[in-house]
Amino acid sequence: MTDLRRQMEEEDSVTSGQSVMDIPLDDANPVKFDVPDQSKRQEDDFLVAATLINDAKYARNMNFRRSCVRSYIFYSRWHQRGLLYLALALNLALCIFEKPAVPGFELPFWATSLLELVCLVIFLIRIIHTAYFDEMEKFWRDTKHIVLIVILVLTIIDMFSYSMWITFAPVGAVRWSRSLRPFLIVNFPEGRQVRQAFRNIRRALPEVFNIFVLFSLTLCLFSLLALKLYAHRHLHFPDGTPYFTNYIESIWQLYVLVTTANNPDVMMPAYDFSNWEALFFIIVLLVLLYIFMSIVLAAIYNSYRDNLKNEVKDVVYGKRQRLKRAFEILKVTQNGQFVITKVQWMKLMTYVLPKRSVQQHELLLKVLDTDKDGTIKMNQFLKVADLLQLPLTEVKDRMSFMETHCPTMYNSYISNVIKVAVRHRFFRWFFDALIFVNAWIIGFDIDEADWFFLSIFMFEILLKLYVFGVKKFFRLFWNIFDFFVIIGALCFTIYDFIESEEQNNSYILDLFLVMRVLRLFKTFANIKRFRLVIMTIVNIAPSMTTYGMIMLIFYYTFAIIGMEIFHGLIRFHSYNETYTEQNNLSFCGNIKLKNSDFYYEHYCSNNFNHIFKSMVILVELTVVNQWHILSSGFVLVTNKFARLYFLAFHICCVVIILNIFIAFVIEAFILEYTLSKQRKRETDIEVTIKELGYKTGVYQPSKKKKPSKSSDKESFADKEEEGAASENTDSGSDTNSIEDVSLQKGFRFHLKKHGRKSMRIILQQMFEEEINESTSRKITLDSVM
Repeated sequence: MTDLRRQMEEEDSVTSGQSVMDIPLDDANPVKFDVPDQSKRQEDDFLVAATLINDAKYARNMNFRRSCVRSYIFYSRWHQRGLLYLALALNLALCIFEKPAVPGFELPFWATSLLELVCLVIFLIRIIHTAYFDEMEKFWRDTKHIVLIVILVLTIIDMFSYSMWITFAPVGAVRWSRSLRPFLIVNFPEGRQVRQAFRNIRRALPEVFNIFVLFSLTLCLFSLLALKLYAHRHLHFPDGTPYFTNYIESIWQLYVLVTTANNPDVMMPAYDFSNWEALFFIIVLLVLLYIFMSIVLAAIYNSYRDNLKNEVKDVVYGKRQRLKRAFEILKVTQNGQFVITKVQWMKLMTYVLPKRSVQQHELLLKVLDTDKDGTIKMNQFLKVADLLQLPLTEVKDRMSFMETHCPTMYNSYISNVIKVAVRHRFFRWFFDALIFVNAWIIGFDIDEADWFFLSIFMFEILLKLYVFGVKKFFRLFWNIFDFFVIIGALCFTIYDFIESEEQNNSYILDLFLVMRVLRLFKTFANIKRFRLVIMTIVNIAPSMTTYGMIMLIFYYTFAIIGMEIFHGLIRFHSYNETYTEQNNLSFCGNIKLKNSDFYYEHYCSNNFNHIFKSMVILVELTVVNQWHILSSGFVLVTNKFARLYFLAFHICCVVIILNIFIAFVIEAFILEYTLSKQRKRETDIEVTIKELGYKTGVYQPSKKKKPSKSSDKESFADKEEEGAASENTDSGSDTNSIEDVSLQKGFRFHLKKHGRKSMRIILQQMFEEEINESTSRKITLDSVM
């Protein structure tokens, strides 16, 4: 009876992540599902299959039971995710209002506690909701769920203990759980990208740790050598501090030297004593900085590259697993093979794409059905997620407002001349030249020409809006940039003219117009020598948010810890010694900083008195320059154990996190360079769409032009239309990259070249080939979580 119950539970479970089974990717041993006959098929089967397809499309990897599929769908709604994101943002923002609060924003403890409890309730409901549709055994095996529950429990305990603390002994009360808040972002399922980055960091730590142990031993050896070399010579630093007379101080000074922050200051006393002493410090830099730190970067890059490859492969495998489960639910036998019929497909699409028309559903079937037999087989069905990610529109969806409502005027002879002129490359070149001239005139402070350039740039925007329409115009970044710069300049100029102020405020207008010069960076993409660098920047830009979030998590954690330890010890009042002495506020409000480099460098504003100042000083520590002076100020007002805080921050954020970001940039550049030397990489779906002639095109009334080798724009082809060009010849144009749909009919897919695809999509396409070659590999669902 127990075995039968276990079998029923396994059949009732549909997961897209963890599983106790090994599920092969080949068709030799397909996954078994208890699928009823087609005539008795329930609506839930299509709903579950549609949910699995959407999970594959959006790279979701959560578990859910088939009986709770509707609960899982509700969990995945945008408003549920939005509520979670709002609660996470509010929870992080509470530090603005909690002690030590930003001046003018402090709220009483009961108010911030109430807001925090609201956030905790939202988090708890989200966790309970996850446990409801997930299998309980798998839920408790998932580490991220355990971490979330532990953080919530610790936060509640801390809130209670802190309330007791400030009631009976308000001095020195500490909210230690606040530093755990950013880790909620990592452990909620929606933080998959951030969690992957943390996993890369965790996997790189063992190799880095081995190198860092050897680095530390070598540092200690050099410090001992420095102690023996200089301790008996009675040398001093310029401020009178003894020179290398203490072993711990020697280790600290040489570690700071490795960061180059105190170079050559730390060397000068010995160098003044004997010029040959410089050899010691040169050897220290050569060994510890240029060799060991380079090895650390190499180890991190090697680990990152391997982990990146495995992560992308796991995503691809997970996507195929979910699509295969969807196929197994709906498959029927026809002519001796498992297929999904047209009737099943059309009904399935009403769940997957309920807002699309029947014609669009049939078009998707036509693209997948390469055998032309009206059915979809397993290998064809595995491409559904890629197909659904391609935008599909009708011509009416791509037509501008003028083209739809005033077709006679828009298609008139004069209008066609204007459209041809605006779409021509010389139109863009002309205005790029005017931007150069405008920058030159602003540089020579010729204010009389401002109105002329403002008018002609406004005229350019109006022409583009007329030709392309509002939707297509604002689809391009540089058009948005131009619009707000010119409109901002126009509004300020009109305001300045109406007010008729005597003072000359034309510098603000010049500022707006100078900003538009930045648009010329886009033209550099047309130059082959610059294209590789620019496309690397373009491709890494979306992924920058992930690493920015990683840095934010570490910054927030260290900022909270820093505020608990150092707040109130250093304050900025004034550097007017007469004023500060009269008000007893000398030396950053702390007499211990008297005659310190921290005070003489005017660093009093660099403190941990609230979250914003804490973030600023952490950025300064990340830059490394003068970080030893910043840390020395806090050491003076506390004790030398404060160095452990700054040392931990430097190791975590500078040595590890920044090196992983460098590894990411290196891999992005190598990937872009590799792709630039190869032919355009296309999926099977893209090839099929091109062959069928359902790709968006640009109508070229002139003779065909030679295809361009550019790879940083959207390409266009339409084999059904005469005169269409297979490639847009002007890769950097903000006009030619918008298609003319005046002669198009029916539906079109929007395909993009690899330069416009995200790194994740490009990497998945690259590793698809390796997966196809290793179909015999089996993978457990634990590996894709």
